[in-house]
Amino acid sequence: MGDVKYETIICIANAGFSGEVMDAARKEGATGGTILHARGTARKKAEEEFKITVNPEKDFILIVVRADLKDNIMKSIYEHAGLNTDANCVAFSLPVTKALGIK
Repeated sequence: MGDVKYETIICIANAGFSGEVMDAARKEGATGGTILHARGTARKKAEEEFKITVNPEKDFILIVVRADLKDNIMKSIYEHAGLNTDANCVAFSLPVTKALGIK
């Protein structure tokens, strides 16, 4: 992939918990993010099998960060808003291969 300077952290949290996700990300150097309101879906069989209830209302948070900050930011998000919290946030990252307007 070459020299990746930025990563996008993608977080999916229960609706109303984007503040907790962003607070955790900012503690480790993130400067901001984009929050989209979304609806999640899950098969009823998956809910029964894993003994979970899926809240369909979600916050979808996109955070572009320097690649060297990504791991610490994701760890902070998991600790403060992860699956063991009311936010029930899952997060993953993707490399940014080209960016305009980011310093």
